[in-house]
Amino acid sequence: MSELPASGLQLRSKVTSGGQLELSLEEVEVPEPRENEVVVRVEASPINPSDLGLLLGMADLETAQQGGTAERPTVTADIPQGLIKHLSGRLDESMPVGNEGSGVVIAAGASEAAQALMGKTVAVLGGAMYGQYRTLNVHQCLVMHEGVEPRECASCFVNPLTALGMVETMRMEGYTGLIHTAAASNLGQMLQKICLADDVPLVNVVRKPEQAELLKGIGAKYVCDSSQESFAEDLTSAIAETGAYLAFDATGGGELANQLLTCMEAAANATATEYSRYGSTQHKQVYIYGGLDRSPTLLRRAYGMMWGLGGWLLTPFLQKIGRDKADELRQRVADEVRTTFHSSYAAEVSLTGALQLETLRTYAQQATGKKYLINPNG
Repeated sequence: MSELPASGLQLRSKVTSGGQLELSLEEVEVPEPRENEVVVRVEASPINPSDLGLLLGMADLETAQQGGTAERPTVTADIPQGLIKHLSGRLDESMPVGNEGSGVVIAAGASEAAQALMGKTVAVLGGAMYGQYRTLNVHQCLVMHEGVEPRECASCFVNPLTALGMVETMRMEGYTGLIHTAAASNLGQMLQKICLADDVPLVNVVRKPEQAELLKGIGAKYVCDSSQESFAEDLTSAIAETGAYLAFDATGGGELANQLLTCMEAAANATATEYSRYGSTQHKQVYIYGGLDRSPTLLRRAYGMMWGLGGWLLTPFLQKIGRDKADELRQRVADEVRTTFHSSYAAEVSLTGALQLETLRTYAQQATGKKYLINPNG
């Protein structure tokens, strides 16, 4: 086993009982690996929407203040009083952040599986990834092919496995096509490439003409722009042509889920042979898997009785399909990390850079094409 550093910097987020968010960098111990563990020097970790919830704790960034020093910057911000009750489980606890990342194995435990990873570049799903070092079980590591750099494989889990999980859910639940919102994102582009390779009809929903052109540039056939007056007609027509009665919605709030269900019903009724006051017999399903829109989800229920709205999360899905199937999906990601599962980033920042106020406000917007990457050892 190589000599380990005694400690390393880690980004921490704390919500105080007084209603304030505190972001800081702390020196934390680097645990020596046990028999089936390795130590990864983290060199890339993306800032995903799922990370921002823990990082920012519902704080109002208009109130954010810069503090600390150049080497140890801090950020503080107020949390609206009405939201503190939703954070009661984490009050006054300093929490590490970062779901996934990648780096190089610099130390390994005694087991054969651990020793086999020495010096390898690995992608990791393990939490606490916004830190310089991470000690974890070998099963949390995905080994990359020779020559793949950490920056190329930093986003190997959350987006790729979510995209693959959507297609697997479609198959498991007996649907034959998909609808996806916020479709021009890194995840959306991955999903389009998967659907092209697997011959799955995909209807992409975007908000801007340039996003539609981006997806068409990678081969998308069905792209519906919600900013256009013809959106409802375009979406209904695409559903009727593809049979896509299963949707995954990244926005969550507002009326988009309602619009999806309404257009699904219209598409189903277009081929109905007789009228039913209960609506079509086609089951229509929308899964919300994100929260880009924090407003309430509005449903007007003008789509009969054969419909469903629910939540979808990656971890429960992976538990449901079992380790063998999950490993199969993980290996596909490793094999196609430079093609299907390629991710692009607007900027790369260090740990200290991630706590610069203007930078934080930029990546907190979750804008399409503005994803940031943290290099804790940069």
